[in-house]
Amino acid sequence: MLDSLRSCYLLLLLFCTQKVVVGWVSSNNVRQPFSTTSASSSGSSSSSNLKMGVSATMRRVRDSVLSKERSRKDLKIGIAGFYDRSSKLWENVWGEHMHHGYYIPADRTDHQQAQVDLIDEVLKWGDVTEATNVVDVGCGIGGSSRHIARKYNCKANGITLSPYQSSRGNELAKEQGLSDTVSFQVADALEMPFSDNSFDLVWSLESGEHMPDKKKFTDELFRVAVPGGRILLVTWCHRDLGEGETSLTKKEVKLLARINRAYYLPKWCSVQDYVDLMKAKGASDIKREDWSYVIAPFWKAVIKSSLNLRSLFGLLKSGFSTIRGAYAMLLMLRGFNTGLIKFGLITCTKPKVSM
Repeated sequence: MLDSLRSCYLLLLLFCTQKVVVGWVSSNNVRQPFSTTSASSSGSSSSSNLKMGVSATMRRVRDSVLSKERSRKDLKIGIAGFYDRSSKLWENVWGEHMHHGYYIPADRTDHQQAQVDLIDEVLKWGDVTEATNVVDVGCGIGGSSRHIARKYNCKANGITLSPYQSSRGNELAKEQGLSDTVSFQVADALEMPFSDNSFDLVWSLESGEHMPDKKKFTDELFRVAVPGGRILLVTWCHRDLGEGETSLTKKEVKLLARINRAYYLPKWCSVQDYVDLMKAKGASDIKREDWSYVIAPFWKAVIKSSLNLRSLFGLLKSGFSTIRGAYAMLLMLRGFNTGLIKFGLITCTKPKVSM
């Protein structure tokens, strides 16, 4: 089944690549009214624009094939665009929660409830029993924020790089009667638009992997947390390095690089790297755990959900980057199965006295 799905995704990718090139050529090769005074210059300009457009498209395809690492600026633009294009499709198939599910028992098939359960189980694991003011760092369309706001009768602020996600999150908050307590805005997690010491719960569920500067990201989580506040980070990580290892294997690095191109990710880090960053901030009650086994059935469920005409048509309509992201699900599954990719939970308490 996976081989057939891989072939299907590759065909869709090739089709979208062709559409990008042909569409660009068509839109930039429209016949203009003939003029003897401008024919030469306009013809030259059209030819130059055509070459530049085709060259840019082929360069993007080449960089994708070679899994070229993106700059911080390109990542920021790419993340926003990727989620602007893909979030509607995800919501149509999977609902308002854009993260893994909690699969205990492993054979459960109520996937949307599994996503809700993951939030509750992570909160339980992190010893969170109450909250007054929460920030959801990398909020998607706000599923976690709204759930936590209802659970603890608290306020929640979510940030995302995607204008679509921010707008949709606020729409859903209004529909669900939460617009007075829950809000979403476009903002960079490395430069959060909040004052120091603002939130007693700093929540980040599957967004840390997008951060190109993990230290700056950790610094921001601590900055906006109140002294004694709880920080809860759930993120994709690579495995911890073993004794004597200085890096991942070349094969592992290559696999992660291919995933990075699809999901607009920078270089990965390990769970231990985050623990070390938290220790450096003077955090207390640091706890970590690997929940890869808990979410293991998720990727197979997502892949299976794409095996219908509605989902495939939605993928095609969403464009090249979304189809590439769908294909990368197979790579993610491989990473989890080989133990390279870990679903890491890390939590700690911000020190009550600044260091």
